[in-house]
Amino acid sequence: MNSRIPLRIGTAMALAAAPWPAAAQAISASEATELRAQIAALKAQVQQLESRLDGMAAPAAQGQATPAPAPTGQPPAQMTQAAPALPVPDTVTGWKGGPVFSKGAASFKVKGRIQYDAGLLKAPGSVDDGAKGYSNELRRLRLGGEGQLGGGFGYKLEVELSDNKVDAVDTYISYERGKWLVMLGNQNQFQSLDELIGDTSGSVMERAAFTDAFGFERRLGLAVQYKSGIVLAQAGIFSDSIDSLVNPDGDQNNSYGVDGRVVLAPKFGKTQLHFGLSGHWRDLQRLSGNPVEYRQRPFLHTVNSYFLNSGKMAVHGENHYGLELAGVHGPLWWAGEGHWLRVRRPGLADPTFFGGYGEVGYVLTGETRSYKNGIFGGVKPDNPVGNGSGGLGAWQVALRYDHLDMNDRDIVGGTQKSYIAALVWTPIEYLRFNVNYAHIDYIDAAIRAGSRSNYGVNVLGWRAELDF
Repeated sequence: MNSRIPLRIGTAMALAAAPWPAAAQAISASEATELRAQIAALKAQVQQLESRLDGMAAPAAQGQATPAPAPTGQPPAQMTQAAPALPVPDTVTGWKGGPVFSKGAASFKVKGRIQYDAGLLKAPGSVDDGAKGYSNELRRLRLGGEGQLGGGFGYKLEVELSDNKVDAVDTYISYERGKWLVMLGNQNQFQSLDELIGDTSGSVMERAAFTDAFGFERRLGLAVQYKSGIVLAQAGIFSDSIDSLVNPDGDQNNSYGVDGRVVLAPKFGKTQLHFGLSGHWRDLQRLSGNPVEYRQRPFLHTVNSYFLNSGKMAVHGENHYGLELAGVHGPLWWAGEGHWLRVRRPGLADPTFFGGYGEVGYVLTGETRSYKNGIFGGVKPDNPVGNGSGGLGAWQVALRYDHLDMNDRDIVGGTQKSYIAALVWTPIEYLRFNVNYAHIDYIDAAIRAGSRSNYGVNVLGWRAELDF
């Protein structure tokens, strides 16, 4: 119905009620003629509405349902206009383990991580080292945030308390457009699959021994990533880690390197496969008074004893490359890597060190381990604890063989063979409990057992971790 009808009716009624002389003084003859025409039109519309009401009443007389009458003071449904939509708040708060705020294209997510580690190292009695026995630590305490700024720009900022110091972890600005992603800042430089997997989503407590022994770490640099279909290509140029750049005894702030990684990730039915190749070249630009040392702990970060150690070496640069093979099918997954590091020394033969591992795992409760952008993720429980139906969370097991050999040329850094079993319980999303057992056989160990450098140790480790 025309919204001007009530106004016109009111005006006509006012004119009809007013004395004619007053009305004649208020309007001209032409205006009176127009109003009479409008009144006639209104009468016709009222008659039309009455006909509609009669038509609606007819079905009721025949026993058919009729629409409910409109509330008192309101016109029938056909005569009402759509109510205006309520304004939608431009700031939305969500929850993904931590609060998420968004406004338009911009967003901010609070991030945090807590890891508490403990372990027990059993070594021959003739090993005279403080690493034996029980040890524990607050492995990581991390806080930060990430989000989007709009226009394809994003950011991530995290700081971490570990090893009794505060370090910047992932700290970068990003730009994403279509299949391309550019990142500038402190970040990982695509060194290996196991290194890129988050420490709260890995299958065992500690990453492959070669990742630590070869000095893998985040560094300051510019990286570019291209992803299309099954192809993922990553490349970048990097200097040193942030803590090295501010440390006067560090890398002298002039080291640089080039890193790249290519992944093919085809999927056949329910089977996701992963094939990866990475290459790395680095010029350390180190002075003779600042040597390099390659070393490794016995599968426990809670101890500071290094059973493998190359000794301090004058190193000008590093060349290394790695191969990756992995896959996941339902609750089953498998992974394996090999990595070769060639150490460039001035005036001496260049030794080549090797590290690698192979593992197989299974989610006992039936969930599938996630895989995205060339990296394995964690397991989200289908039936978390506290869901009201007796959920047990997600349980997974893994077996891994880990090998590290740092004996080559004139360098005797030692060799280790590790046999690892892991049990991981994820009662609810973002929370995990991890128990590991490892037996390690050493050859040419840097820490001797009396007169012996060949012997074995046993390690039991456990971890509680919250990550959001």
